Amino acid sequence: MNEQRSQMLANFRVEVPSWGFSQSGTRFHAFEIPGQARTLEDRIDDAGLVQQLTGAVSAVALHIPWDETSDYQALQERVEDVGLRVGAINPNLFQEEIYRFGSLASSDPEARAVAVSHCLECVEIMRLTDSKGLSIWLPDGSNYPGQMDFAAAFGRTVESLQTVYEGMDADQTMLIEYKFFEPAFYHTVLSDWGTAMLAAQDVGPNAKILVDLGHHPMGTNIEAIVALVSKYGRLGGFHFNSRKYADDDLTTGSLNPYELFLIFVELNKFYNLAKQPGDICLVLDQSHNVKCKLEATVQSVTNLQLMYAKSLLVDYDKLKAAQESRDAVGCEELLKDAFDTDTRPWLQEIKRQQGLPEDPLQYFRESGLKERRIEARR
Repeated sequence: MNEQRSQMLANFRVEVPSWGFSQSGTRFHAFEIPGQARTLEDRIDDAGLVQQLTGAVSAVALHIPWDETSDYQALQERVEDVGLRVGAINPNLFQEEIYRFGSLASSDPEARAVAVSHCLECVEIMRLTDSKGLSIWLPDGSNYPGQMDFAAAFGRTVESLQTVYEGMDADQTMLIEYKFFEPAFYHTVLSDWGTAMLAAQDVGPNAKILVDLGHHPMGTNIEAIVALVSKYGRLGGFHFNSRKYADDDLTTGSLNPYELFLIFVELNKFYNLAKQPGDICLVLDQSHNVKCKLEATVQSVTNLQLMYAKSLLVDYDKLKAAQESRDAVGCEELLKDAFDTDTRPWLQEIKRQQGLPEDPLQYFRESGLKERRIEARR
């Protein structure tokens, strides 16, 4: 592997979510996972440990009010003490009683005001922690035909987002997430990349699209979405996970690693992920209900590194030439050759050079770190 590619792989970073280390569950039950984080300090410490093991974590993304604290300067200092920075701030627009019929899109002015105020509170937290991304997932929608005026709800959403946007700083980015269903099952206000794109264009130039891999109907070509949104400069970031049927939030790369590889192939055409970390926000968004939280996060970070490594092996000049000559077989073979290459030895060599465990998951399991973490949190 040439030196430039090795440096790009060595510099690859992703944010980890604070909420990925604490107890979470399904609609049926939230299981107690040994060693899971119980406090905000635990969550930050776990994020720092994943960085120590993998060397590929840039920041810890926070969720408000789950990560609310009385001293955000102390929070930032603790995050920096574990070698990270504060990543995207995620407002919560789905756990207040007043949001029963919507938040930013609600026809109730009081509900909209509460939602906007909460988002602006998160913007202030961004200032206090030097975060640059406000990551908004809007769960608003309707369950029954006729319940909501589609166009009016979209218009209210844009107006609410504009109000929040006007309260943000010039160097802060609004990340607009979309989801085609749930918790509303008939209609979702921001249901796909098209509706999110329309909203972002109306809100302002620093409003970007956030793509969650679990938020699409089965069979959706996510890599094509990545290419189109990137072409128009509106791709703001990712929530990496994996899903079988719907928004399962499984370990990223666990079900369709080829899709993950193809996404990186498209990203590489528009971004240098190792040199332009501020241009796009890469974040894990996963809820592990049976796995050890730390193990699942280390798995996910490693899977991203391996798929990114494979994407760096693609000869993009040859791929473009094959595309322009309409060589369908040649195009596919160029991608398959890269994907079929075992990049584990390459990644292990880079980790050796960085003084990191060659196999971070195995090291965590066999070094006693896992047992000590569990014992400390009994």
